[in-house]
Amino acid sequence: MATVLTQSYPFLKSLLFKLDAEKAHHLSLAGLRQAESSGLLAKLAPKLPPTRPIECMGLQFAHPVGLAAGLDKEGNTIDALGCLGFAFIEIGTITPRPQSGNPQPRLFRLPEHEALINRMGFNNPGIEKGVANVSGRQHFPGPVGFNIGKNKVTPNEQALDDYLIALRAAYPVADYVAVNLSSPNTPGLRDLQGPEATARLLEALKKEGNQLASQHGRKVPIAFKVAPDLEPEHIRELSRVFRDGGLDGLIATNTTIDKQAVGSHPLGDEQGGLSGAPLTTRSTEVIAAFRQELGKDIPIIGVGGIMQADDAIKKLEAGANLLQLYTGFIYRGPALIQEILNKYTKAAV
Repeated sequence: MATVLTQSYPFLKSLLFKLDAEKAHHLSLAGLRQAESSGLLAKLAPKLPPTRPIECMGLQFAHPVGLAAGLDKEGNTIDALGCLGFAFIEIGTITPRPQSGNPQPRLFRLPEHEALINRMGFNNPGIEKGVANVSGRQHFPGPVGFNIGKNKVTPNEQALDDYLIALRAAYPVADYVAVNLSSPNTPGLRDLQGPEATARLLEALKKEGNQLASQHGRKVPIAFKVAPDLEPEHIRELSRVFRDGGLDGLIATNTTIDKQAVGSHPLGDEQGGLSGAPLTTRSTEVIAAFRQELGKDIPIIGVGGIMQADDAIKKLEAGANLLQLYTGFIYRGPALIQEILNKYTKAAV
């Protein structure tokens, strides 16, 4: 059932799309926080169809649709975003130390392609502030994930130190931790997706996670987020690493550096990661390839180009256990969550 919020979103989007993309982003989040604190957002929230809860990574999810990292980088809008219907929210990417990210402009809309290009560069307030923000949430009952990364100035040889710092800090308040190895906007980061580097990182993080679980009396699952730009052999090698290392979950996929689909657009050659409709098919193919290699034991969170309900169902059919939205949510608003869940409740996935 449509609500005032879902009906008004196209008009709000038309106004926001007249502004610079990053300014519109910050204005939108500020508006959501204000609407939530006043109680207005809860009254306007979309009415979602009843769905069966899902258990994944040892956690309970009201339904399969969550928010991908990148929208709420600071973790200060969780309650407001939860009012829009997400079952879980992933914040970040958060690094140990605050960093401003890449120079602006660094976020670009390509409406003709239902796409975004970003080269944000992990702009965030640092892990301590992120933990404080998440600790301050009041109403959202669903799982909250911390997407963690290394600082730009940290060489790859010391990347593990950054991930360990972030893992230790986030552990007491995170429901799961997502290790970002795949952003194209931190120089050299994707080199950590090499099988040997990934294996070393996973082994160390799992060891630390086990110690933290004993210390805190609770297990926080660790997921790795991978790129869509992986060759079949690379997927096979990473799958072996994930199986052998006991990875708790896989997030597939991040943005792509392949911009052939938007090559004709005036902004098509902007540096950064491409998301949205041009990524839909490739992301689903990568999910299917990982599922074939991983078997059923390692959960997959499917993300990348979910612009309509059919895209979501295809990712579930390809082997995803949960879903995340980002660019599709920017273009479609809360109505997209409703549409996915309406189709999900009728589909035998």
